[in-house]
Amino acid sequence: MKKMLFAAALGAVCAQAAAAETYVIDPTHTYPMFEISHLGFSTTRGGFNKTDGKIVLDRANKTGTVEITIDANSLTTPVQKLDEHLKNEDFFDVAKYPTISFKADRLVFDGDRLAAVPGELTMHGVTRPVTLTVTHFVCKEHPMLRKPHCGADAEATIRRSDWGISAYSPAVGEEVKLKIQVEATRQ
Repeated sequence: MKKMLFAAALGAVCAQAAAAETYVIDPTHTYPMFEISHLGFSTTRGGFNKTDGKIVLDRANKTGTVEITIDANSLTTPVQKLDEHLKNEDFFDVAKYPTISFKADRLVFDGDRLAAVPGELTMHGVTRPVTLTVTHFVCKEHPMLRKPHCGADAEATIRRSDWGISAYSPAVGEEVKLKIQVEATRQ
């Protein structure tokens, strides 16, 4: 009898583990972006071209994890001199802090829809909580790769001084809008 109970418990654990799927970030379709006020005149926009990581997703149990790493030196805007300035000590200081990371050990669902990802953003040597609000989420077979694929759009607003980036404040905006498009393919 004990063997049957043990086998049933083991089977239940294995079934739950099998429901979790690992997705690898597609770096060509993942683009973290930011928006910040420039002296109150306009909105400066930029992003990062090199991102990698993985997402573990269990849609049946509405659980998962996220690990994303951004190459801070891949920062880009439409203006090369601005790129250089944003990479220096006044802002991202990419020589000293070459990566930005986001890690989450839980996901928040609204029914079957992924609604939010509360996690920790590490940037400029500081780690603080950030919750990404998911505005779009879909998982289905990729029409060209013929593999399971998930995509999402997420956003949050942070205060840059919370991460020790306060040069030219308040002339250059304190609030930074983060907008992230992400796609990932199941391993």
